[in-house]
Amino acid sequence: MKKIAIIGGGASGLMAALFAARNGAAVTIYEHNSSVGKKILASGNGRCNIINTSASADDYAGADTQFVTYPLKQLGFHYFEKFCHSIGLLLDIKEDGRCYPLSNEAKSVLIALKSAVSEAGVKIITESKVTAITKNDSLFNVQTDQDKQSYNNVLIATGSQAAPQLGATADGYSFARVFGHEILPTYPSLVQLHLNSRNHHKMAGVKTTAEVTLIIDGKPKEKVQGDILFAAYGISGLAILDISQKASYAIHNKQRVSIALNLLPRYDRATLANVIEKLFASVPKHDVHTALCGLLPAKIITYLLEDAAIALSTTVSSLNPKEIKKIAHLIGEWKFEVIDTHGFKHAEVSGGGVSTAQVNSKTMESKLVEGLYFSGEVLDIVGKRGGYNFNFAWASGMIAGKEMGK
Repeated sequence: MKKIAIIGGGASGLMAALFAARNGAAVTIYEHNSSVGKKILASGNGRCNIINTSASADDYAGADTQFVTYPLKQLGFHYFEKFCHSIGLLLDIKEDGRCYPLSNEAKSVLIALKSAVSEAGVKIITESKVTAITKNDSLFNVQTDQDKQSYNNVLIATGSQAAPQLGATADGYSFARVFGHEILPTYPSLVQLHLNSRNHHKMAGVKTTAEVTLIIDGKPKEKVQGDILFAAYGISGLAILDISQKASYAIHNKQRVSIALNLLPRYDRATLANVIEKLFASVPKHDVHTALCGLLPAKIITYLLEDAAIALSTTVSSLNPKEIKKIAHLIGEWKFEVIDTHGFKHAEVSGGGVSTAQVNSKTMESKLVEGLYFSGEVLDIVGKRGGYNFNFAWASGMIAGKEMGK
């Protein structure tokens, strides 16, 4: 019987183990945590956005995003849905393409997967850290802090260093380097951003909806709309997570990064100025801060007016047209310099990783070392928010498992 070692018991590792075992292989998962699937449990705020109904290369970043095309085609949504049903997992499919377990609990996903791999005969060794992987002739030797075993194939499915509090490490990159694989520089993604401003920390805890434009080296690169949340370190919220991959990559490459917030995206610039003028005309005796409280959160108004150099106590009837236009301009385009991300500890995933140029996308096998495979986040592929990273994890894991089990 073919012996296979899978290093890492996350989404792609569990998927690979299941398909390899179902093909008749003797599969062992090595997981250094006390249990497998910790990231699955933590994803989606404990709900697990398990997949997206439509995913393509456009939803990913990396040196070669076309690498995902074949795997995603092999694990189309309807195939995946049938697979989930086969292991007792029903899905709640949202209109925007996001999917969750019907139970609305990430625990359901892990319970179903663990039960399936157990029934398939997969051996799971937890609290066992792999310290080295070598190859002698046709066999791989997997050394742990407890013993050494030999295998026909090895899959590196260790993930990235994002979320170290869940046990994430950069071990997979080290193993890959030993076999001559290139590691593209890693950076946090789906992560909060640090701002360079005098006021963001004073607005900590204030949440609103905005259109966020990412600006790199003075040029707008991406525009998204969603919630934002000011924090002591800078800014968070779903809209910020959505632009964070490009922002983080640019910061890593020493580019100038900033964001522009449109705090009232429902209005175009000309309409917004008219709305403000009519508002002020209806309450001429109000101070400007009070008058604007019907449009935006009070704390935001306080510091937006400070940036506009307009005193909060100014009566609206005393504002001149230039000052009104300045207020409207800042509401529609309030700029902040971005100086850093909130780091791997707070990132959901990581960009960079094992170069896909040295891995066969149709098998997930190394082009350098026969019998060595890679899957999931350890590779230089990172998806958008919305289930896309799990999409690639399941797909690449399935393909690796099937190939190793042949």
